Amino acid sequence: MDSTRVTEHPTSHERRQPSAARPTAPADPRGALLRTPEPPAQGSTGLPAQGRPAEAPASPGIPGAPASDGQCPTGSPTPSGALAAATGTPAASGTPAGSQGPPAPSGGHGPTDAPSGSGSEHSQPSVTEPDPHRPRPAPESIPAQSGAEASAVQSGKERRTGQGPAPGTPMPMRRDGDRLRFVGAATRRIARGIDLDEIVMGLCRATVPTFSDAILVYLRDPLPVGDERPTGPVVLRLRRTDRIPEDRDTEGFLLPALQPEPDLGITAELCTVRPGGALNEVLRGVRPVFADAPAARAALPELIGEDLTVPGGQRAILAPLRGRRRVIGAALFLRRPDRPAFETDDLLVAAQLATHSALGIDKAVLYGREAYIADELQRTMLPETLPRPTGVRLASRYLPAAETARVGGDWYDAIPLPGSRVALVVGDVMGHSMTSAAIMGQLRTTAQTLAGLDLPPQEVLHHLDEQAQRLGTDRMATCLYAVYDPVAHRITIANAGHPPPVLLHLGGRAEVLRVPPGAPIGVGGVDFEAVELDAPAGATLLLYTDGLVESRLRDVWTGIEQLREKLAATAQLTGADHPPPLEALCDEVLDMLGPGDRDDDIALLAARFDGIAPSDVAFWHLDPEDAAPGRARRLARKALSRWGLEELTDSLELLVSEVVTNAVRYTSRPVTLRLLRTDVLRCEVGDDVPQLPRLRQARATDEGGRGLYLVNKLARRWGATRLSTGKVVWFELNHG
Repeated sequence: MDSTRVTEHPTSHERRQPSAARPTAPADPRGALLRTPEPPAQGSTGLPAQGRPAEAPASPGIPGAPASDGQCPTGSPTPSGALAAATGTPAASGTPAGSQGPPAPSGGHGPTDAPSGSGSEHSQPSVTEPDPHRPRPAPESIPAQSGAEASAVQSGKERRTGQGPAPGTPMPMRRDGDRLRFVGAATRRIARGIDLDEIVMGLCRATVPTFSDAILVYLRDPLPVGDERPTGPVVLRLRRTDRIPEDRDTEGFLLPALQPEPDLGITAELCTVRPGGALNEVLRGVRPVFADAPAARAALPELIGEDLTVPGGQRAILAPLRGRRRVIGAALFLRRPDRPAFETDDLLVAAQLATHSALGIDKAVLYGREAYIADELQRTMLPETLPRPTGVRLASRYLPAAETARVGGDWYDAIPLPGSRVALVVGDVMGHSMTSAAIMGQLRTTAQTLAGLDLPPQEVLHHLDEQAQRLGTDRMATCLYAVYDPVAHRITIANAGHPPPVLLHLGGRAEVLRVPPGAPIGVGGVDFEAVELDAPAGATLLLYTDGLVESRLRDVWTGIEQLREKLAATAQLTGADHPPPLEALCDEVLDMLGPGDRDDDIALLAARFDGIAPSDVAFWHLDPEDAAPGRARRLARKALSRWGLEELTDSLELLVSEVVTNAVRYTSRPVTLRLLRTDVLRCEVGDDVPQLPRLRQARATDEGGRGLYLVNKLARRWGATRLSTGKVVWFELNHG
């Protein structure tokens, strides 16, 4: 069981008032923030202004937050009496907390003889508007006073009852207003953070130097995510520290040298929370405690180490950081010995800061985990590397819609097919969310499976449409599927509602291919049409998604025309006889995007058609007879002699004989034999039997079963692919 799992306790900022100033009926806490002071008219009545007597103890509060979120940057000049001056209490420099000091002005902002119209920003009118939901005390008669006295009363009245404080009593509502404004500004600053470091830094900058002179923030290592249950012991790591620089210290009082980096050896960077220990009990208690409390005195050495001491008295607060389900860390607020000590109400402030910070850290951890999952999902859905099929070169790009939304429904793929062909696929699922990415992954897997069956492009789109309807009624996507044959120099394309591809010819002319648009995948009940076009050597085919050509600033056809012009202009840079490099071409295409053109994610696939020259291709038909293997060996030997590859004769004759023998044994139709000379020597043998051969280990008594074993040992690589009319068994050999 998690030793730090605790029960969350509600907190409140309603401060207990001194008995002399406590109202007789419930007060409206909104009065300190919502009501606007009204300057008294000439001759108005009021109570005499009362300053603090010399024997009253100094009890300063937290200064109000400045206009810029109420924060001061770490290291900003903070005189020793700044807190006292802001709240109307004596400066603490050279005077220990609790000692006597000179009387303070009644409003904390000026002398008691200020003009009547210059009341404090926290002053209230002499008559308080009753709250319809709460009983209010009966108004009391107020003797007439002079104008100067009335002005002082306006800045010193007790806010909830409309009465002035008793002589010698501090102004609690004045301090409560400062605390409320500080907590509001601090929580706003903490809430602005998105990631973990921003939230922790927001807590540090919000509290130093306004609330404390130094802060140490400890977080669990590792931080639990969601409903995860840590299996090991609870370990706290010092995540960040912040403090007022030492050159601002006065009277020789120095705080321990806390630095922004936690690995300086001054305080313990790692702390293991012992089950049943003092620190564990404080964390389970959830509520902040002063350092002089019995539980905190035993817990602090366990947290910060034995070498680091904290200021004595109530100048340190240990606040557990509790997230949604468990304690995730602790914060230690410190004040210097020459500064006023924390008050009891400061525990409520520390509790609010700790609660908001812990909830923000919880959200940041969850957001980080979701972003990691989204990145991993998108990375696994797209191909890590592109294949290198014979006769074509490939390049690709993928751009998410934004850094904060890295998942989407766009995808691309290149799938090698039998006969040295390659399938080029690009698609776009509507939307860019986790659901879109999941649907995209299923459609991409389906397309790869259908491509392995060597189906025509229109049949592949038809089966993708059926698959999308099985996934749901609103699963819509566009897709373009093309098959390139490097031997025939032809390309077959079918379209399902996708933007048409652009073909960049070798001379620099860019052409938008006329492909029937078709209906998007998922509509159902529609037919797809395929067209066969020339794919000359040196040409470049560009497949893309609509995020490249369509945005709020332009329609899709305007974007396609701009893309065509961009390709033509890029081709002119390298000349008519030299096509631009593929990688540089993809970068140039993406440069056409303007500041307002990133409304959708973008997938881009570029294919350079090199083709295979007819002189590098040898093709024959062999009758299914016993003499077929011998004829295949003779034809292969002649082809190698013509190409100057005699060193491969022995290996090729042996492998061709084994594969052709296996084919003619079961087929009833002619067998095809094709040799391709590219960077490797590729041999393909086709027949009309759909069963694929399997590699197996032959026994010593078997008469056959060793042909594929020889192919596997001698060939660079080999494989078998099922076709709609049978199968193709192929292998490759390296040559010089």
